Amino acid sequence: MFGMADMDPTGGLWNWAAATSLTADRVHGALAGALERSVGALEAGADVLCDVYHVGGDFPTLIDVYLAPEAIAESTAASAVAVRLGVEILLPDDTLDPTRYVLAGPDGSLELVHVDEVETDDGPERRHVRPCTGPVTGCERPAA
Repeated sequence: MFGMADMDPTGGLWNWAAATSLTADRVHGALAGALERSVGALEAGADVLCDVYHVGGDFPTLIDVYLAPEAIAESTAASAVAVRLGVEILLPDDTLDPTRYVLAGPDGSLELVHVDEVETDDGPERRHVRPCTGPVTGCERPAA
């Protein structure tokens, strides 16, 4: 349904951002439940490896998933993790628009949105989520 989020162009690498500060243990547990596989830190010998770190912005927890299973669509996994954590999760969409993402809601919903992103020394900070209201590159930013 959401293109890149459903394909695996990076060989099992997912990059997400969560809308609250979460511990690595909590993220690993939610991911393990959603994928039905063992999940651990980068140095662990788990089936799926996951790095969790924090930045500023409206989505302060960055989640990098390595060795993600190819048989599970990324958007499906993100949706299941969002439900387990009770938090919104951003993941890449299938366009070349750098501001457009898929937003997985805590109710399991998936929505196309736009987000302002600023690269910092700690990683990308994302703010000002708004619905995608137009064609692929024509979404309008609402007046502030």
